[in-house]
Amino acid sequence: MLRLAIDDDGDGRPVVLLHGLTASRRYVVMGSKGLLKAGFRMVSYDARGHGESEPAPSPDAYGYECLAADLIDVLDSLGIERAVLAGASMGAHTAIRLALEEPELVAGLVLITPAFHPDHPPGLDRWDRLSEALRTGGVDGFVEAYGEAEHLDERFRDTVLKVVRQRLERHEHPEAVSDALRCVPRSKPFESLDALERIGAPTIVVPSRDEADPGHPYEVGEEYARRIPDAELRVEDEGSSPLAWQGGQLSKVIAELAERVAA
Repeated sequence: MLRLAIDDDGDGRPVVLLHGLTASRRYVVMGSKGLLKAGFRMVSYDARGHGESEPAPSPDAYGYECLAADLIDVLDSLGIERAVLAGASMGAHTAIRLALEEPELVAGLVLITPAFHPDHPPGLDRWDRLSEALRTGGVDGFVEAYGEAEHLDERFRDTVLKVVRQRLERHEHPEAVSDALRCVPRSKPFESLDALERIGAPTIVVPSRDEADPGHPYEVGEEYARRIPDAELRVEDEGSSPLAWQGGQLSKVIAELAERVAA
């Protein structure tokens, strides 16, 4: 098992938070303690190569099979037999992978800004450029490349790039994040959308209408919610700040599902 940086707080029923690519464990509920106040055990960890966690043993060992195996190791190491999983983007896809392969471990799912669509693979050139920019130019190089690659709306540009910089500066092993930027987009958490119909866990899908985040299309979240049998869609009102980025409100959504599962 790789050395992973883990936070484990509270004594209630376990909720495990999984962050997205280039993020770290703080960036799921954005530091909110709402789950703890609601009486749940809140577990979060940095994925391999991210934040304070150890890099993978090879540059190509960041696929979803590895990420799901790490999640199992985290559950085992903490003595957790079954948990609600709440994941953002890469974390959402990792949670789905586990729900399909080891459903007995998953009590419920909260899938935040899912992006993977097997019929519409991501543009790998973009991810490769970002990977190379981080490897050769560090955080400054990545932020510059991100601003160019995303064609950001000028209304959001400064705020988005500030958040991107803050996220990247938390990584102890930026070369490992560079490897993950190449590997994760090439990996598939599942082969077809039909696989989602096999998920038996109660699920809430939280997509985003955020114009500043075109990499996580709202339509993908809608499709997930349609395909997963016991799923519902939860999203902000049009024109409102994205629910996916409001840690306190998102914590309430996660707690709601966890309480339903417990009942």
